[in-house]
Order: sequence, then structure tokens, then C-alpha cells
Amino acid sequence: MNEYNQEELALFCPYCGESIRPLIDYSAGAQEYYEDCSVCCAPILFSLTDRGGDGALKVEVRRDDE
Repeated sequence: MNEYNQEELALFCPYCGESIRPLIDYSAGAQEYYEDCSVCCAPILFSLTDRGGDGALKVEVRRDDE
């Protein structure tokens, strides 16, 4: 992670299945937000949740219709 609490992750789009590399911003802590897939432009729901008190966040991606 860099000095701005951001990290590029390799994930797969839950719509088209293509590999994407979104920039995740951990500075706001646990949160949910939408970001469009860079390949198919579908709205992906990003969920950042606390993993259990150590300050690390878990990143999950889901379809908008799940």
C-alpha cells in the first residue's frame, strides 16, 4: 500500500469475467461504492469490510443485481 492508502488490485468483473485492476482507496475505512467495469461498463458494487479489529479491510465485488 502506498502513502495515500491506495492499492491497485487484480480482480475479475462479476459481469463479464474479464480481469480488471481498480484502484482501491482504503483511507475511508469500511465502505460500499459502485465503480463501472473498465471492460464492459457494468456497475460493480465494491464492499470494503473490516476483517476483525486488525485494521485490514477485505474487498469483495458483486453484481448490482445480487
